[in-house]
Amino acid sequence: MSRTIFFEVEILDSKTKEQLCFLDKVEPHSSVGDIKSLFHKSYPKWYPARQALRLDPKGKALRNDDLLQNLPVGTSATLYFRDLGPQLGWTMVFLAEYIGPLLIYLLFYFRVPYIYNHKYTLTSSSHHVVNLACACHSFHYIKRLFETIFVHRFSNGTMPLRATLRNCAYYWGFAAWLAYYINHPLYTPPSYGKTQVRYALIIFVLCEAGNFSVHWSLNSLKCEGAKCRRFPNPSKNPFTWLFFFVSCPNYTYEVGAWVGLSIMTQCVPVALFTFLGFIQMSIWAKGKHKTYTREFKDYPNFRMPILPFIL
Repeated sequence: MSRTIFFEVEILDSKTKEQLCFLDKVEPHSSVGDIKSLFHKSYPKWYPARQALRLDPKGKALRNDDLLQNLPVGTSATLYFRDLGPQLGWTMVFLAEYIGPLLIYLLFYFRVPYIYNHKYTLTSSSHHVVNLACACHSFHYIKRLFETIFVHRFSNGTMPLRATLRNCAYYWGFAAWLAYYINHPLYTPPSYGKTQVRYALIIFVLCEAGNFSVHWSLNSLKCEGAKCRRFPNPSKNPFTWLFFFVSCPNYTYEVGAWVGLSIMTQCVPVALFTFLGFIQMSIWAKGKHKTYTREFKDYPNFRMPILPFIL
């Protein structure tokens, strides 16, 4: 009968190399997540989500599901700890990011005091497109909040508080910038009038419907945390047929909705926000696409990350 060989784990501070904790008789099939939990017992302020454990002080952080026996160490392992700072769960992160733009835009729409000249305080615009833009912007973020609470399925991952504040500054700041110009008393309607607004509204509505359909489809996948047993495919819903051509049609539709709002308002800040969002979502889509092609050998090779046949 074989005898179980236990591990000894020494945890050092990644900066000072000072020993913080020594764990003996750690079972070989223990995960990095298990080690974080044991470390947390010695240092309650450093809960597992706040910890980064590395094999090298400047190396890559180990994943929670990495097993101790599979790491390139002997029976005496040395791990280096780094404090990631306060963390927030993904649900709280998205709620914070989306509630801000919704409320901030409405402040400009209703022209509360101290934003514009006092003679325009609490007045309303005579342009129909201004009211329509407010409805579209509000609908977009209300939909996002609804999806965050009822549709999206998040892993147990977290985001550092500092990164959350940075993201909120981005979303909230852009919301204030574009709302300032769209709701300004001197705002000029689009060049091609109602025709331009009408076509832009069609683009916006279709893309919002497509975005929600894709999110609903992704929610139906059988997943264990962030890992899925199969990749997403088109369903009977026509909006999901974009899966035939791209890996992340939710991003495609998201960009499309903002393109529609840019055309509708003919406002530079909206167009800039759309462009920057496209760049960021392209990066996310490429990462997701790479993950799909690596994990699934039968993944369709004609799919692109975000734009059919292009990108």
